[in-house]
Amino acid sequence: MDRLVNHRLEARKAREVPAMRRICISNQKGGCGKTTVAINLAASIAREGRKVLLVDLDPQGHCALGLAVPDEQIDLSVIDCLRSVNIGDPIELSRITWQITPNLDLAPSRADLSRFEPELGTDASADGMLDRLLAGVESRYDYVVIDCPPHLGLLVRNAIHAATEVVIPVDTGFFSLHGLTRELSTLKQIFEDTGHKPGVRVLANQYDVRTKLAREILSELKSRFGDVVLRTVVNFNTKLKESASLGQPITEFAPTSSGACDFQELARELLTAEPQVTTTDDLLRHVEQMAAEADRLLATTATLVGSHSANGKSTKTNEEAVQASHADIESKIEAIYGAQATQAGVEFVTRNPGAQQVQIAGDFNDWMPHTTPMVQVNGNGDFSAKLKLGPGTYRYRLVIDGRWSHDSANPDVETNEFGEMNSLVTVDA
Repeated sequence: MDRLVNHRLEARKAREVPAMRRICISNQKGGCGKTTVAINLAASIAREGRKVLLVDLDPQGHCALGLAVPDEQIDLSVIDCLRSVNIGDPIELSRITWQITPNLDLAPSRADLSRFEPELGTDASADGMLDRLLAGVESRYDYVVIDCPPHLGLLVRNAIHAATEVVIPVDTGFFSLHGLTRELSTLKQIFEDTGHKPGVRVLANQYDVRTKLAREILSELKSRFGDVVLRTVVNFNTKLKESASLGQPITEFAPTSSGACDFQELARELLTAEPQVTTTDDLLRHVEQMAAEADRLLATTATLVGSHSANGKSTKTNEEAVQASHADIESKIEAIYGAQATQAGVEFVTRNPGAQQVQIAGDFNDWMPHTTPMVQVNGNGDFSAKLKLGPGTYRYRLVIDGRWSHDSANPDVETNEFGEMNSLVTVDA
């Protein structure tokens, strides 16, 4: 009898704890960066042999667009399933899914998903509708990846309520800390309202190692938040944008690219890690401190790069200075490494402290490094060379004291015939 009772208790616990992990990709700044993470993370987990369902909870429908699912052929979508939860004849998610790869399915959305919140109003039970839908496909999938809409509301609350963990992509650009503050404030409020507290992880996204600002933001995130920041970093990579425009995940479009490698590493990290349990209060306090520091830096920098009168004083008010162009500010305060095409030619800059000799070998000099030495420009190990190159895409490698390697400061790479990485630089016509 005791064995039977214990068996029933274990069965009840198994029902209460979702067998499949549900990862919510949330970023209140919105944009396609969030969706790019959702699509490519889902595809990369699927490539590891797990069955994955990608749920598009964003009325913009970018997941379908990014996976070449024609909008006019979507007869049923997420909103049809959600509407049916409280009626006698529910529409299961399996009826609306599209197979993208053998292990990856998509539950698409359409623009009419935006009507869901006005229809339900303030119905308190509506927060758990997606959770109930996912319970119906729990036996079919190992992982669910949910792409959230970029605004606080019923859809976001549904995604958080259904999630076992939340991943927040944070671009390592200037205003990212403000977005992270807003995101964590939203999560804190939802956690308090629902009593549901999934793990929270922060993903450094669109990281450009060439810029001083990005390196400093990443360092600050890691030092302040520790294990909450995922070890994997998604570097800036043009292949990711190209794959989205052609309706393919990076795993299909360019499986050997650095972008695909980043997402495969991210998938493996999440597969092997337990959901991170964290305190949003602690996270929020640290982020608010970082955002305040960013405000001071922004105000100071904007004044420095703003317009000045003849007497050298800024002609902008402090408020106008703070509103100065993000791109204009970053172009003046970031130290650029890697390869950059300018009107005067392509400038190659690399930092290799302790190196005695740095050369460039590429298809523009028949891979003969001795013909293109780089000049040491300071005592910090910075080397530079400028080449006049015509329009086109060029492959190159650095030769550092006789050792060949790709340019670690340039995120644009491809695998060569020897299984190593060549760096790429493109000169526009």
